[in-house]
Parts: sequence; structure tokens; C-alpha cells
Amino acid sequence: MVVDLSGLVFADPSLMLDLAAVARRLRATGRALRLRQPQPQIMRLIELVGLHRLPGVQLELAPALA
Repeated sequence: MVVDLSGLVFADPSLMLDLAAVARRLRATGRALRLRQPQPQIMRLIELVGLHRLPGVQLELAPALA
């Protein structure tokens, strides 16, 4: 499943919890959650809560962030 974050400019930790829950459900069925092109401030939040380290979570970064 792909979640396009390129247009998201604000998020709070509750969104990260929801994304973690979705990743867990997808992982149980052998699939992954792909987070596409988060804005820098969203990427900082992803890193702060450790979402990018969960099994089944993949980041697709914009070329400038890769």
C-alpha cells in the first residue's frame, strides 16, 4: 500500500500511530506500507517516532532527500 505524503505539510503523532497500525496489519498479510515523498517536517516526525524503523515500512524519498 502506498501513502503519498508529498502534499502533507502538518501531522501529529496520532497520524504516526495510525500509520504504524496500518503497517502492522499489512505486514500480517505479507504486504508493506510505502510512504512516498514526505515533506522535510513530516520526515522529521517519522524519524522522531521511529516509524521508518518498523518492519514493513518503506520510505520513498524525493531525490533531494535521498
